[in-house]
Amino acid sequence: MTVQRPEADQSTEPTVDRGADDRGAAQASENVTVPRGTRELPGHIRAALDRVRTASPEGGLTDSAGVPWADRDLSGAGIDGSSNPLHAFDADDGTAPQEWDETMRRLAAQQASEEDAVDVLSRIRVFAAVVPTLAEDSEHVHVHDDGSEHTHHGDKQADVALVTLEAADGRKALPVFTSVPALTAWNPQARPVAVWMPRACLSAVDEGCELVVVDAGAEHTFVVRRPAVWALAQQKTWIPSYRDQELAEEIASVADLVPHLLNLGLAPGTGVAARTASGRVMSGGGSGPELQVVAMPARDADDADRRLMTTTLRMLLADLALLSERADSVEISLRSL
Repeated sequence: MTVQRPEADQSTEPTVDRGADDRGAAQASENVTVPRGTRELPGHIRAALDRVRTASPEGGLTDSAGVPWADRDLSGAGIDGSSNPLHAFDADDGTAPQEWDETMRRLAAQQASEEDAVDVLSRIRVFAAVVPTLAEDSEHVHVHDDGSEHTHHGDKQADVALVTLEAADGRKALPVFTSVPALTAWNPQARPVAVWMPRACLSAVDEGCELVVVDAGAEHTFVVRRPAVWALAQQKTWIPSYRDQELAEEIASVADLVPHLLNLGLAPGTGVAARTASGRVMSGGGSGPELQVVAMPARDADDADRRLMTTTLRMLLADLALLSERADSVEISLRSL
């Protein structure tokens, strides 16, 4: 996707060349990482998390929506054909959804995109991994009327904790799995909790995770980056930043402020592709960088001009709120004519 810099005798409307993605990526000669901007959670996610966090005023006698459990009828058919009215996964055999396995096969064969994979994730069940924890002894000091004290020791309480990871770049990640065998192969002590992927992404945001790792340690490991995590949590369609027309226009709006710049292009970042455990390249599922901004300097630009161009562009991009929201990580690449 190429964004043409407006000249004095040209329209200021950016032009987009859909065939420019591969050319820009292939001829990039220098990479400069753009710092991430300050990001805030979208309002839909903040509202949903606030509802989850709100304590029940009736001491646990209501569900998370505040509806009392008392006198509730739980008989009848379950969700999505399940015979269990309490959840949707009563008939789940714990294997990976066939649609997901097929998408991973096509991704490894360069026949599908990460857009296709995220679309499938938006409607499948996954397993979150939890591990048992043991809380410390509770201790309470009781003071009698005569001033004497004695200490009550409570029993240790068992609990479970959601497993999270630290990515190579230091960010927090939530692992989820498409099958129980994949989860137990990764961590035999972990226990699976079935959940729809959008709900898992909402939990990831609540845990402060910017990434969700699908099937960690398996043949096909797919990383869902922050913008896609947020889109899934809000049950919205995700558009990759390198295919986002609105984002391209936002970047084009600052192009004429960059000295010695001829034009700009958007392409998949060098970290979009991933590798299977056996070494095959997948056309998506990498942890980033996600977006490559390909800058073409003017023909007469020297090294000093290029440095000034790159520095100015980096500062302008870091100040774009839409870029911070829709691109997980950005790199600037230079391409000469």
